[in-house]
Amino acid sequence: QVQLVESGGGLVQPGGSLRLSCAASGFTFSENAMSWVRQAPGKGLEWVSDINSSGSSAYYLDSVKGRFTFSRDNAKNTLYLHMSSLKPEDTAVYYCAKGGVVAPLDYWGQGTQVTVSS
Repeated sequence: QVQLVESGGGLVQPGGSLRLSCAASGFTFSENAMSWVRQAPGKGLEWVSDINSSGSSAYYLDSVKGRFTFSRDNAKNTLYLHMSSLKPEDTAVYYCAKGGVVAPLDYWGQGTQVTVSS
């Protein structure tokens, strides 16, 4: 069965950095686009970024462009979201999801909490 397990969240000061990881299993990882989606407290889901199957192209929400980098290691079935220059408005639960680019998001992880606060 498809499993997506996020890790790497935590509390960070404004301006700081974090790297989220997502370990995937149960499907052919290297053949699928993948995504990160977040949900801030009291708000709806917000797409953050997606990446094609090879990792050659990634797309970003305007507010995170230049600060977040989405990458993948197809040999390790793992995604990475490197987040820098973090702002309080980046505080959210971050989910990785199978799908993206042009494919629907059909499986989601359990999420990892990122809190940006001084």
